[in-house]
Amino acid sequence: MDFGLSPEQDILKTTARDFFAEQAPTTLLREMRNQRPPYPADLWKKMADLGWMAIAIPEKYGGVGGSIHDLMVLVEEMGRAAFPGPLFTSLIGGIAIDILGSEKQKAELLPPIAAGKAVASLAILEPSLSMGADGIALTASHSAGGYSLSGTKLFVSDVEAADYLVVAARTGEGSGEDGISAILVNVKSAGSRLSVTRLDTVPVEDYYEVVFDGVVVGESAVLGQAGQAWNGLNRVAQIAAVAKCVDMVGAGQRMVETAVAHAKERVQFGRPIGSFQAIQHHCANAATAVDSARLIANKAVWMLNEGMECTKIVSMAKSFGADSHRRVTQLTHQVTGGVGLIIEHDLPMFTYRALASELLFGTPAEHRELVAQELGL
Repeated sequence: MDFGLSPEQDILKTTARDFFAEQAPTTLLREMRNQRPPYPADLWKKMADLGWMAIAIPEKYGGVGGSIHDLMVLVEEMGRAAFPGPLFTSLIGGIAIDILGSEKQKAELLPPIAAGKAVASLAILEPSLSMGADGIALTASHSAGGYSLSGTKLFVSDVEAADYLVVAARTGEGSGEDGISAILVNVKSAGSRLSVTRLDTVPVEDYYEVVFDGVVVGESAVLGQAGQAWNGLNRVAQIAAVAKCVDMVGAGQRMVETAVAHAKERVQFGRPIGSFQAIQHHCANAATAVDSARLIANKAVWMLNEGMECTKIVSMAKSFGADSHRRVTQLTHQVTGGVGLIIEHDLPMFTYRALASELLFGTPAEHRELVAQELGL
């Protein structure tokens, strides 16, 4: 089990860190909050030219052919930069189509995603707020030459920037994992029967409620085999959950650096506050929490990369990572004090992202339940 980076991954890490520092400083990110779409088009093109949207897409579909580990190297730097916009969404959407789609579908859909000319967003979560198979209630009923979709998806990311939605739906009778299909919906051509509402959540990310009121798609919109998509969807959800863990590790590392820098610079009672034991311990505990989360996330990444069964470790990583990130956030605010609450400071941007990251792709409580099940309880 080797968690080290290859020379190529080291280059990717350095390139991404330098790019975000130069092209997407936090001053720009604050300006991007109220933009629609929430990123400058020239910035998106620069990332596409670097091949980032293509990183996990096979070469025969126009991608780079990178591994899950390669993807996670980029995602950690995205977290460290608090980078918003649909890059994360595009990466996961491309993986979803690669895992779920037929050869013909992948040959048609993946090249534009790899080139940054299209974005696919994953739509799994529903009002039940369960990431499990039992949480899928949206129906896809047979209609003339295709399916009619009815139901609601919540916390779908970056819908305004997306061209496609990869929708988990029930096309057959039964419950649980039986009869679940992955259906591709073209956002631009779905018409008035697709209702999209931006949710009033954290101000640094875009999440939507998507209501399907008899949205009609053709038979060819089903990715892979109808009624047999759950294993693939679950695999995609696991990759997304671990990617969010890695994102939190990057963000947590940046928060620790912010706390340490503040402790060295802030003078109280004639000395830097970093000389006080309480502040030292806050910083030490935050750094320990980040590294602990990094270790378990790295194990999950390694197992995913090797194609191993990893339900337990993924859920351990997501639950522990979210709890650790919350602790890092609290400790960093305790060190920085009032200045960390000023909206012009960088810290609130990371705090907002921490709140969203904790809940996305399964809450800590839901993942703890999965760990308990894996333990036979």
